[in-house]
Amino acid sequence: MSKNLTALAGRKGKGLTNNLFERIAGLTEESGPADKEALQQLADEFLVGNANIYGTATFYDFTKPENRDKKVYTCNGSACLLAGTQDAVKTQLLRHFQPEEIGEMCCLGRCHENGAFHFNGQNYSARQPAEIADIVAGKASNGIDRYRVGALGTPILTAPFPEPEACKPAIAKMLNDSPESLVETIRKSGLRGRGGAGFPIAFKLDACRKAAGEPRFIVCNADEGDPGAFSDRYLMEERPYAVLLGMLIAGYAAGAERGVIYIRAEYPESIAVIQDAIAALTEAGLNGDRILGSDFNFRFKLIKAQGAYICGEETALLQSIEGKRPEVRVRPPYPAQEGLFGKPTVVNNVETLANLYFVLVNGAERFAAVGTQRSTGTKLLSLDSSFNNPGLYEVDMGTPLAKVVETLGGGFRIPVKALHIGGPLGGLVPVGKVPDLTVDFESFAQHSFLLGHASVIGIPESYPMVKYLEHLFAFTAHESCGKCFPCRIGSVRGQEMLHQAQTGSYRINGELFNDLVDTLAKGSLCALGGGIPLPVRNALTWFKDELAPYFE
Repeated sequence: MSKNLTALAGRKGKGLTNNLFERIAGLTEESGPADKEALQQLADEFLVGNANIYGTATFYDFTKPENRDKKVYTCNGSACLLAGTQDAVKTQLLRHFQPEEIGEMCCLGRCHENGAFHFNGQNYSARQPAEIADIVAGKASNGIDRYRVGALGTPILTAPFPEPEACKPAIAKMLNDSPESLVETIRKSGLRGRGGAGFPIAFKLDACRKAAGEPRFIVCNADEGDPGAFSDRYLMEERPYAVLLGMLIAGYAAGAERGVIYIRAEYPESIAVIQDAIAALTEAGLNGDRILGSDFNFRFKLIKAQGAYICGEETALLQSIEGKRPEVRVRPPYPAQEGLFGKPTVVNNVETLANLYFVLVNGAERFAAVGTQRSTGTKLLSLDSSFNNPGLYEVDMGTPLAKVVETLGGGFRIPVKALHIGGPLGGLVPVGKVPDLTVDFESFAQHSFLLGHASVIGIPESYPMVKYLEHLFAFTAHESCGKCFPCRIGSVRGQEMLHQAQTGSYRINGELFNDLVDTLAKGSLCALGGGIPLPVRNALTWFKDELAPYFE
């Protein structure tokens, strides 16, 4: 059934021009979330069942019925939670809105300044709660935020990027070479995925190019949902041509003629900048048929997501674009063989693709000379407001984490006991372990942590670790796609146990809790349920004394 729906979603090559997911989102704007009559008409048009359409429409944060009366949204991400700003924001908003008109969004990418909320299609940071009155009254001109951007070592992604016209010679030279030679150049560079797994991008490109089936797709996963991360947002808003030309380069290497960039709705500024950048590339002859007079065709498609952290998982993202519930697919087959609409597809995140233009222009050896032997190039890190110098920083792979904390971050603004690095599924690093780590995949794995997206959130000494673990389980429970039992049920049970241990005489049975965490790690289909055991186990190891009163 699932493959039949996939084929229907992409029938006659119109899966992107008349996109079911976008049509469902459009209905929400026209007739309100999950209007049953309108959804029925859409189901008839696309020849799919009512349950399929309704199941999709009621899944996403911004298309489900609960969203119907919402007029303003507060950020409930980990960084804003730990900063303690959101209660004051909500108190101020209640002076202007009814309780049922206030919703929540998970991370608006304002982790460097907090007090984040979304109003009238735009994001804001209430540096002072009193500012909210002016924003609601329309007296605040914009919600532009400001944060430090710096580099330590070799600036690749934070260096100035040329305008489209200046990029033409490099793209023209690429088009005169073979896709095979381009894949080999990327392979020699050692570029690995920056979204968490660290998988070599050249392997995906080569597998997609050799796979049977057309058309082929390049999908840019811009659904940066990790609370604490804003590196992809920086790239889309400040280096959009690096991202888009990276997609085009990947397209040529993989033999793909369509590029889809899937951007989270929580980033309205990124969506606007990328739309303008695509228009500029079109004008420059770098988007469309016969790119720069060659036989290579490549067209960009921007899709606005509708609020679901699980769409950061590549197969769930593909399900979403196809207009289905974003449930994780069982692999194999992998997307390079059967991806979007059942066709060969390469999925990579924003930061990964943004590196490709540098590799193209400067060569594999130049890129591979930066970083370490196994983790080449640089890494972007997002430092939250617990630092004296919060912001976005680029460092060579292999840079000591202590140097990031002290030299770039300026040390901590408040007493901090741990750093949560790599999103909600990343490792909880006690501050005492910071000197042992370097910013690369191997160092973090060796010490039982995870570099991941490299978002860095400081957990204050005053914030109870048991409460933070409850928050992580609650996040997982809310964002689970529900396909596998361990994640769907286990995340709720973990939240319940931790909550009860804080509110009554209940004490958690250690053996039962360990069994739960073990089941999540071994039985979950993807890294959402399978990833939360990492920070939980880190906490149980490094904060055993603090957590002991809550366990039998």
